[in-house]
Amino acid sequence: MTAHQTASLLVGLAVIVLLARSLGALARRLGQPAVIGEVLAGVALGPTLFDGVVSETLFPDTVRPLLSALAAVGVAVFMFIVGLEWDATLVRGSGNLAATVSLSSVLLPFGLGATLALYLMERHEADDQLAFMLFMGIAMSITAFPVLARILTDRGMARTPLGVVALACASIDDVLAWSLLAAVVAISGAAGPEQWRILLALPYLLGMLFVLRPLLRRFVARRAGLRLTPTVFACVLAGLLLSAAATEWVGLHYIFGAFLFGVVLPRGGTEPLRGEVHNRLGQMSATLLLPVFFLVTGLQVDLSGLGAAGLGDLALILLVAVGGKFAGAFAAARLHRMPGRQAAALATLMNTRGLTELVVLNVGLQLHILGEELYSLMVVMAVVTTAMAGPLLTWILGRPSDTDTDTTVTGQAPEPAVDRAV
Repeated sequence: MTAHQTASLLVGLAVIVLLARSLGALARRLGQPAVIGEVLAGVALGPTLFDGVVSETLFPDTVRPLLSALAAVGVAVFMFIVGLEWDATLVRGSGNLAATVSLSSVLLPFGLGATLALYLMERHEADDQLAFMLFMGIAMSITAFPVLARILTDRGMARTPLGVVALACASIDDVLAWSLLAAVVAISGAAGPEQWRILLALPYLLGMLFVLRPLLRRFVARRAGLRLTPTVFACVLAGLLLSAAATEWVGLHYIFGAFLFGVVLPRGGTEPLRGEVHNRLGQMSATLLLPVFFLVTGLQVDLSGLGAAGLGDLALILLVAVGGKFAGAFAAARLHRMPGRQAAALATLMNTRGLTELVVLNVGLQLHILGEELYSLMVVMAVVTTAMAGPLLTWILGRPSDTDTDTTVTGQAPEPAVDRAV
């Protein structure tokens, strides 16, 4: 790197951090998740405003590959934390309701999204039509567990029966969505001429779940009160990076390896250790790495030339994304005799997409499943569906101090423990 590149990179990173922090704080003051402001910070620095003059000045082409590399590390860390906080006890403790709502809130928007893809193909080129249809279905089916958990925590609902059910539904959604996305990545031929490597994905998954996880459990069981020493932290960090590299090499995206490594880390008796890992990685990721990811996302969002046809496509995307997710979750909840108000609140929470959706959309862009115009529209959908959750919950349930803390859901099992939100 030249001195000019180094200076440009450091100044650009400083601008990213400060702008993301400022707009994130503003979003929180307006009752929105911080991710809304941080995404808008990335879009503001991109080509949408001022014909891209800001982005070209602060982030010349010579430093953008470096930013992309930092963004990749940030996404890997984020996915690891999502896996680390994924709690199977939420699913086991919620009965049939969570499974039914999750399946319905995935299958209906998935089917509608795949159908919408048939129409969008006429205006947006798709080299692999099957992969495009499947991907659009997945993009419409996403629920962001971290953002949903943050909303519930802010409203004091995380320990209520409704909150526990919502977290359980989002947990199941995560597994379904990542499994479907892994299948699409495999179908798309991401490994190129080395496509045979995809056959190693299943042995790798089985090895992580049935070999590495038991070994880690035994290691932790023999060391009572294990703390996060520099050596342990280095091993955790190396493990997530190596796991991410492994799934990238076999032809899946690196996000799956990072997520899987977080899932296999032991749960029992490791709460303080996992809390320290979360805090150390989470602070650096939230302060620097994820804002860089938002910038890289914003640099590829260009709404400056959006015309009537584009607005029409956006309206259809929002209709399918919001309507499919809401109708699927609401109908399933009502079939289980959940009161209408709580069913509507649950359906609203399931519409939260947030950062998880952006990760999925970036996978689609990297694999050339999405073009830049459609990618831009889908990013707008992710922002809108996340931003509307808080106001809709207030409209349905009232302000947090009114009814949220005593909201009841009939027929639910006792609430399981809920991990911290990312």
